[in-house]
Amino acid sequence: MSLFKRIVQATALAAILLATPALAENKKVTLSQAFQSMLYLPLYVAIDEGFFTQQGVDLTKETAGAPSVALSAVISGSAQFSIHGPEWTAIAASKGAPVDIIANVVNGAAVWIATSPDFKFTGIKDVKGQKVVTGLMPTTSTSLFIKLLKENGMDAKTDVDMIQVAIGSEPGPFIAKQADIAVMYEPGLDQAVAKGMKVVLGFPKSYGPYAFSAVTARNDVDPDTAQRVVNAMEMAMRFMPKNEAKTIEIAKKEFPTLDPVVVEAAVKRMLADGVYPPSVDITADALKVSMDTQIALGNLAAQPDYKAFVVKKFIEPALAMK
Repeated sequence: MSLFKRIVQATALAAILLATPALAENKKVTLSQAFQSMLYLPLYVAIDEGFFTQQGVDLTKETAGAPSVALSAVISGSAQFSIHGPEWTAIAASKGAPVDIIANVVNGAAVWIATSPDFKFTGIKDVKGQKVVTGLMPTTSTSLFIKLLKENGMDAKTDVDMIQVAIGSEPGPFIAKQADIAVMYEPGLDQAVAKGMKVVLGFPKSYGPYAFSAVTARNDVDPDTAQRVVNAMEMAMRFMPKNEAKTIEIAKKEFPTLDPVVVEAAVKRMLADGVYPPSVDITADALKVSMDTQIALGNLAAQPDYKAFVVKKFIEPALAMK
């Protein structure tokens, strides 16, 4: 082959590569999660099933250790996205931070009340005068419990004896019988259930749709990158209810130190209770219920403007995907 022909072929190949759609170019993305949490299983499913890769995203997942740290990473620009409760984003936005939420991750108030097997529970008023193991404030589980007490004419400071412990360690003192009642997240709940404790109240069914965790981004985020991330999360939401066994398998891989029986029970409970959302959409009602909790506790002054705070321009194309 002549040198001229080789040059022509090379030029043609370069032209083809330059004309390839942007989606073919993997974008490097950093996402900061507050914790490694079973609540964030849609994220892990999207990673494990290659949905981010399919969307042209090379994702780096970082674990911040706290919601405020994850959010700070986005505000500072060291991460493009974060996952945590939307209340942190709303509070920051109310103080002028250029952040909003672009996708649902957890759509149920993923908190449950459990009791010892012989404790008689007919309603929330049965907790009056009792010791209750709860997560160390500030955390949504304890916040919802305090709000529930208040709605039923009780004061958390005087009507119950709360034993606040580090989040995730609630099963220890509860199983050790330091209290007959505990307010818990998963997988701690099913760790306790495996030891004979019983679930008496589920906030997911009490509240219905509740914006519990979401993907946060700066409002100047690259729109193409954000759309790819939201699309990948939407793919995970669709996958999970149709592929329960595979979803459980991914959870077991992400949490190898947990009893596989506990992991399976926790995932099944959260799927059944609607904790994992059917899509990335965040409804106005779900956001309002969630933010009402924060307003009642004095953490937030007013409801965020739904149309400005929830970025539908990324959600709607994801919902329209075939």
